Amino acid sequence: MSSAPAPHPAVFPHAVSRLRTERQSRSTRPFLARGGPKGERCEGCRLRPSHCICALRPTQSTHAGVCLLMHDAEPLKPSNTGWLIADVVAETHAFGWSRTEENPALTALLSDPQWQPYVVFPEEFVQPASRVVRTVPKPSDAMNFDGLAHTGRAPVANFGKRPLFILLDATWPEARKMFRKSPRLDGFPVLSLHPDQISRYQLRRSKRDDHFCTAEVAALCLDLAGDLRAAQTLEAYLDVYTHHYLQAKHQLPPDWSSQAHSQLAALRIVSGSSSGDTERYQNNS
Repeated sequence: MSSAPAPHPAVFPHAVSRLRTERQSRSTRPFLARGGPKGERCEGCRLRPSHCICALRPTQSTHAGVCLLMHDAEPLKPSNTGWLIADVVAETHAFGWSRTEENPALTALLSDPQWQPYVVFPEEFVQPASRVVRTVPKPSDAMNFDGLAHTGRAPVANFGKRPLFILLDATWPEARKMFRKSPRLDGFPVLSLHPDQISRYQLRRSKRDDHFCTAEVAALCLDLAGDLRAAQTLEAYLDVYTHHYLQAKHQLPPDWSSQAHSQLAALRIVSGSSSGDTERYQNNS
């Protein structure tokens, strides 16, 4: 078992951490996480300082963007994986969900001409079915598209725009309510995912194997959009975070030479992300 990487400079807050700070300012009492590691937490990664992974934060530029609509308590939960998406995907936006209140910043984002928003949700809950798509344009599709209509393919008019994936970050019952009661999203296509694998997420329980955590959904979306390296990085980063979270919960040290750490380090080298930190990481592993 190897030692941790060298200390990392202060990590600048991203969209989810800013939303968390705003949500905390409205809280009348501290949020008490259930079942996770107790005690002091790092402000940059929400883990115990002894298990901090801020030095491994692998932020990348992507063709696609992510818009997180977060249910009220989600930004406060240490196990929330929307935070990991914002760590990896530079173009991540996060907003608290409200059924009645209009958020001008969200409205401006959804109407920005550079983006084509897609609501990510299972097609079995979508009416009318004509809203459902199963693919999104990749950067090369604008040149290769043959002009023919394909069932479930993103509309031709969307070529040239960058996909913006709207993820409803909540428990499954909450997400269904959010989908039904968000009229501002009704005009956007709904991306329905059909992954072959089952969820590997271990920090919250689900009764169904086809329910994925938010970071897993984002990785699937990035893959569809052609951001393969970012998708792989997010998956590896989720595995590393899960390992550190569970080791801290059971009062055990993290294994810095695990397969998940090695995979993330390899992806950081290929992407050129934080090369100096990667060298220190390798030297300690």
